[in-house]
Amino acid sequence: MKKVVTFGEIMLRLATPDFLRFGQSEVYTATFGGGEANVAVSLANYGVPVDFISRLPKNDLGTACMMELRKFGVGVENLVWGGDRLGIYFLETGAVSRGSKVIYDRANSAVSEIKPGMIDWDKVFENAGWFHWTGITPAISQSAADVCAEAIRKANEKRITVSCDLNFRKNLWKYGKKASEVMPELVAGTDIVLGNEEDAAMVLGIKPEGVDVTAGHVEAAAYESVSRQIMERFPRCKKVITTLRGSVNANHNSWSGVLWDGKTLFEAPTYQITHIVDRVGGGDSFMGGLIYGLLTWPDNSQKALNFAVAASCLKHTIYGDFNRVTVDEVEKLMGGDASGRVAR
Repeated sequence: MKKVVTFGEIMLRLATPDFLRFGQSEVYTATFGGGEANVAVSLANYGVPVDFISRLPKNDLGTACMMELRKFGVGVENLVWGGDRLGIYFLETGAVSRGSKVIYDRANSAVSEIKPGMIDWDKVFENAGWFHWTGITPAISQSAADVCAEAIRKANEKRITVSCDLNFRKNLWKYGKKASEVMPELVAGTDIVLGNEEDAAMVLGIKPEGVDVTAGHVEAAAYESVSRQIMERFPRCKKVITTLRGSVNANHNSWSGVLWDGKTLFEAPTYQITHIVDRVGGGDSFMGGLIYGLLTWPDNSQKALNFAVAASCLKHTIYGDFNRVTVDEVEKLMGGDASGRVAR
């Protein structure tokens, strides 16, 4: 199997423990996380060869971050070193009617100051068959957006499949441009597009019809119009996938997804996640599962989608950004075993 390459920023995550608010906690739990790195870890856990590309500061934090990725089997040989700091994000985990909060501290991070030409994409894409990026990277800075565009162009030249998670983050677009000004050009070079209703509206100006996204249940078929509009606007796109999250409260979500291939709308089973441990990274775990599924069962979109939804359902039970599950565990849930019984 050819390798998958992901590109983006990985950060130090500092989270308050035990549902404490920022003003209550005297300690923070330190881990690492970031959209594209989270996808890479999922794929490595499934046995897919994968490289994560980023720029890290040459200090103890950057080295610790690199070693954490290496521990999972993620390729880090093509990381570039430079800059003064690793980005940070702070997480306050919500409960019941109080939502979670994220505060970013990533200004002047190593990745935000990356420039075109710093990464040798010809070398990076040797023996690569898939490239993944997210809307988070071009939101960081103009130069990060330029490098993302550089990577997409090179992947297109080499006929490498390109996927993206639209991932709109309103708190990141601060350098003078809107997502709608930057993202369409990048999406135009993308084959597989993942998003949700907010992403499509804020990034591409495309809105679903007849959907109340605040309700506990979301009708999957209502998103077919969004998928059609994306394919009409971006002819390169072959599949559009939408995650369907119904939020009953901070601890109880329904979770599913749909996939449109231009002809058929595939719908996955809906899971009720009633005791969420950590939902951060849920979309990334979906993307990791989807890439694995499409690589493993290229002619079975339904199975690939079902794998992605089951994988991300399990991620909600795991603390931290990374989805630390195996193929066997995902397939067990796909098969209907949600009992949670002790394995011994």
